[in-house]
Amino acid sequence: MLIDIKKRLENIDLDIRTITAEQAISEQKNNGGTLIDVREAAEVSKEPVPCALHVPRGVLEMKALEHFSDASTPLYIHCASGVRATLAAEQLLKMGYENVSVITCSVPTINQASTND
Repeated sequence: MLIDIKKRLENIDLDIRTITAEQAISEQKNNGGTLIDVREAAEVSKEPVPCALHVPRGVLEMKALEHFSDASTPLYIHCASGVRATLAAEQLLKMGYENVSVITCSVPTINQASTND
């Protein structure tokens, strides 16, 4: 049976934490966490998030251990709409990362939050 993305997201069986950009930036200052942008390169070039590490969703699982060798590292995931960020968070949690959050704000809001701190 085929399912659409809405159903796919509903079927995620993990409790994925969602937070605002302001929360993420504030926490990041205190915990040394990393903001990860999982958008495609073309999207990032049009509207970059300078404070984020760009790791496209399509290669995240292959690059995660290269960038984050500590399972307790706080990871804050964002994309354009939240869909890829949620799917990325699910995979990172399944890989053993313990502290993963999805940022639910738009890219301009993330950029604004990062310049306000």
